[in-house]
Amino acid sequence: MTRALILIDIQEGMDSPLWGARNNPDAEDNAARLLAGFRALGAPVIHVRHISARSDSPLHPSQGGNAIKAAVAPQDEEPVLEKSTNSAFIGTDLEARLNALGTEDVVIAGLSTPQCISTSMRMAANLGFDVWLAHDACAAFETHARSDWAASLPAMSAQQIHDAEVSMLHGEFGTARTTSAILKDIT
Repeated sequence: MTRALILIDIQEGMDSPLWGARNNPDAEDNAARLLAGFRALGAPVIHVRHISARSDSPLHPSQGGNAIKAAVAPQDEEPVLEKSTNSAFIGTDLEARLNALGTEDVVIAGLSTPQCISTSMRMAANLGFDVWLAHDACAAFETHARSDWAASLPAMSAQQIHDAEVSMLHGEFGTARTTSAILKDIT
């Protein structure tokens, strides 16, 4: 059995003030710890980055935010898949790569929790992978709290958005775990 680490959208453009305040300033450090642990074991690592089609997005090629952050930069033969949707599986060969490796279990980390992390985790589970969500290696932004559909709802903080999404994913689409617990179990 092979367990793979999938790091999603940990890119320079995620530091843009456009996204608003975020929770978990340690997300990238925790993702880097996971990466180091998987590398030490020689376990598969797959990087995914978002290439936005919207010209005003910090993740559009013209905006200069597509680079993967240095803390989790790919090395050697680690693949970097590019996507333009919320799912790491749509428009990429991620599923085929995982299957070719004999992967049954995946660990997912990255940005942002209610967007690309949630969508990718849901799809991974629906495709039959056992998913561990490294919840402390993920983060959400306050701009994810869109209340224009129901103006009477109270605003949510980035932490509340993150916690709500992790709560919805845990148990239904995989298991939410800390970076430390994951590292303890893979070594």
